[in-house]
Amino acid sequence: MPSQELRIGLIGYGFMGRAHSNAYCQVNHFFDLAYRPVLQAACGRDAAAIHKFADQWGYRSVETDWRKLVERSDIDAIDICVPNNLHAEIAEVAAARGKMIFCEKPLAVDVHQGERMCQAVERAGVRNMVWYNYRRVPAVTLAKHLVASGRLGKIYHYRANFLQDWTISEDLPQGGTGLWRLDIAAAGSGVTGDLLAHCIDTALWINGPIADVSAMTETFIKQRKHNLTGRVEPVGIDDACAFLCHFANGSLGLFESTRYARGHKALYTFEINGQHASIRWDLHNLHRLEYFDHRDESAVRGWRDVHVTDAGGDHPYMNHWWVPGLQIGYEHSFIHQVADFLESLADNREAGPTFREALETQKVCEAVLRSAAQRQWVNV
Repeated sequence: MPSQELRIGLIGYGFMGRAHSNAYCQVNHFFDLAYRPVLQAACGRDAAAIHKFADQWGYRSVETDWRKLVERSDIDAIDICVPNNLHAEIAEVAAARGKMIFCEKPLAVDVHQGERMCQAVERAGVRNMVWYNYRRVPAVTLAKHLVASGRLGKIYHYRANFLQDWTISEDLPQGGTGLWRLDIAAAGSGVTGDLLAHCIDTALWINGPIADVSAMTETFIKQRKHNLTGRVEPVGIDDACAFLCHFANGSLGLFESTRYARGHKALYTFEINGQHASIRWDLHNLHRLEYFDHRDESAVRGWRDVHVTDAGGDHPYMNHWWVPGLQIGYEHSFIHQVADFLESLADNREAGPTFREALETQKVCEAVLRSAAQRQWVNV
């Protein structure tokens, strides 16, 4: 039986626009689904650029005004891939028009905007999802299953970091296309909302709520030329952030993120230590999960390097791909997220993280920034 069309209207055509478009194109090739995404329209302010993008990916039409896109009756779902400060308004208008909404992370620039977005989709009764894609890396999903099954026992420690080095140069400007993440007005925060938000979402998903935080942040380069004004202006974002926290389950957390770790382009790792066992994961080897179990016989007790590629059903998602031993990559996490959403649509259930779930990550981010500013512990 042919799949029902889900007509996508994409707003924004940068890095995430490509990642999402690829997922829409590939998902039905590998998953047997009742729905099939259709690239109905792509939207961007630069007419030449958005036409080129639409032609490359196979979108049926283009718009240069997001409001016109949202008003169209031939669009079922809006995918928001624009700077953070634009998320709330687009989501509220799209919800009022009855559109399903996919939104890039973080949900908004602050909790107030995020709450407005939650209320908008809940009032309209429209399905919604935020693109915290690392949940759908098979090794990360396996980590979630191991913790939920009790295999690790009581959790004592959760530690994570996300390290990059791309903003070290003092000559790098802020603002505008490609560099809006360095502009506080567009991004809302620096590494806290951009990188640590991923770490926090994964932690909340695997280890449960965070109760309180104690944080420090630093902006190493205080002024940068702004691409939109041409003037040298103060830098408002955090270049680095580290925080301690207590989880509601009694475990301790340690998180760090920076864009000033020379030699690291995207080092995202987490480790969880439990009563019986520990696990750790590294984005650079995203198809592997390391596992240590103290209950093993002492003669062979040690860290195992689990290659998460089993297509026989023991490893999440892998039955949709290749034979055991042949790995998948970063882009597949987005395909898995689209597949989960389409399956939930057919089953009449939610696929997380929803806006309301993503708001919990926003609350932690805001508490972290408040703690750093106040130099004291802050409740989430």
